[in-house]
Amino acid sequence: VVPLWLANFILMEYGTGAVMAVPAHDQRDFEFCTAYGLPIRVVIAPADSADVGAGLPVPASGKRGPGKPAPTEAYVEYGKLVNSGSYTGLTSEEAIERMTRDAEMKGFGKGTVQYRIKDWGISRQRYWGTPIPIVYCDACGIVPVPEKDLPVLLPAGVKPTGEGQSPLASVPEFVNTACPKCGGAGRRETDTMDTFIDSSWYFYRYTDPEISTAAISQPAIEYWFPVDQYIGGITHATLHLIYMRFFSKVMRDIGLVRFSEPVARLFTQGMVLKDGSAMSKSRGNVVDPTKMFAKYGADTVRLYVLFAAPPERDFDWSETAIEGASRFLSRVYRLVARYADQARSAPSGPTKGSDEANWDVAQLSPEERRLLRKVHKTVRHVTEDMEGRWHYNTDIAMTMELVNELTDLGDAIEAKKIRIEVLRSALEKLLLMMSLFAPHIADELWEGLGHSEPTLRVAWPTYDPELAAEEELEMAVQVNGKLRGRIRVTVGVGEEEIRRRAQEAESVVQHLNGRQVVKVIVVPQKLVNIVVK
Repeated sequence: VVPLWLANFILMEYGTGAVMAVPAHDQRDFEFCTAYGLPIRVVIAPADSADVGAGLPVPASGKRGPGKPAPTEAYVEYGKLVNSGSYTGLTSEEAIERMTRDAEMKGFGKGTVQYRIKDWGISRQRYWGTPIPIVYCDACGIVPVPEKDLPVLLPAGVKPTGEGQSPLASVPEFVNTACPKCGGAGRRETDTMDTFIDSSWYFYRYTDPEISTAAISQPAIEYWFPVDQYIGGITHATLHLIYMRFFSKVMRDIGLVRFSEPVARLFTQGMVLKDGSAMSKSRGNVVDPTKMFAKYGADTVRLYVLFAAPPERDFDWSETAIEGASRFLSRVYRLVARYADQARSAPSGPTKGSDEANWDVAQLSPEERRLLRKVHKTVRHVTEDMEGRWHYNTDIAMTMELVNELTDLGDAIEAKKIRIEVLRSALEKLLLMMSLFAPHIADELWEGLGHSEPTLRVAWPTYDPELAAEEELEMAVQVNGKLRGRIRVTVGVGEEEIRRRAQEAESVVQHLNGRQVVKVIVVPQKLVNIVVK
């Protein structure tokens, strides 16, 4: 008797169409067999495992041994074969090659490439699209428009009929034409091509939209392309980007461009979700940005979206969190407004000239040096992020830390331990960085400091590498009282981090191998002693 099981999760488009069940190595099969208590036979184990049942916490029999936890998922990675007859011990890659060769030798199979790309009808019942250059003739059949008659031009003044057919079908002057082959009566194709035909190459035309002798200007293309950076949603990755690259390679092959890839770098940004799902009118979970602007202001909404997550990550909209962004901008406003009158009348800077780069650092007070160090660290962090990772959320976090530092130094400012010219420099750099995230408030406060030009026209702030450098100190590392190495740590770092760094130091690890760490003693700013036995 052979038991018969029926399931509704078989995908005909997956693989070759043959139905098989491998519960140890397919998650859907695994869940089905787990639900119905069917045996799960492991045939692939992790490559670095000596246990034939390591692919799942069950042995080859499909029954768990004593103390084995219940499996929760299938092992779906490549590994090495187990319970597989003559193929046991081979890696997945080796087994695929051997099985394919055996199938070919025995005549029941062969290796082929299965393409995932499928045919796609590109005709659309719209007016404003690329015409399909085809004429239908009762005598000649389907006849392509000769190259000398290309391009087929769209007529002007076409309006949709509302009857479901292509709008072009209602324009007899366009439809009725002569057959290119026999000269008899013919009918033009009235469907147009899908939008991706247009979007796959239109950007080349942007480089010289006035050229009338060719579709694109090669000198302009060579100047502007490849594009340095493409930013788009992940939904573009399997449609628009594929077609764009395909068109570019076709244009390369026919000599229109001299490169293979139209863009040098791709960045796919995340989405703003609502209640865990993409926003959709049909779901009723759309957040209206205009209402948010009216309630909180555009700067607050902008700051919140940039701060909520790294730009490549999705995040869930939270009105509670946006209120936090609003409170932060209010803090910035109050902070700058508090010192604006004094800052406007500030002299150029400490003693060595009008430019901060010429200041005599030796004449700075400890509080001034503390503030400038924080300012320059922040400028360095934001500058490097803008040129590299684009993690605006961490940049905003750094500006928040700078605002906290300015707030904490309020007493020192009031006590004149921080001169107003030093404070003004710090506030100006803060606002220039804030202009990236909250441009309207930044510009208003910038004007309040006595500037007439907008922040957009002001040079980006620079930083002093020495002031921006982390203050570090060197600590000796001992093992049972004997010097075994040295580590450098940032001033003020916690003892847990110091202990971890000491035990991971390359020169120390060899003295810890095979020995038990009893305790780790930290003498602040001097040494670490690791006691082992």
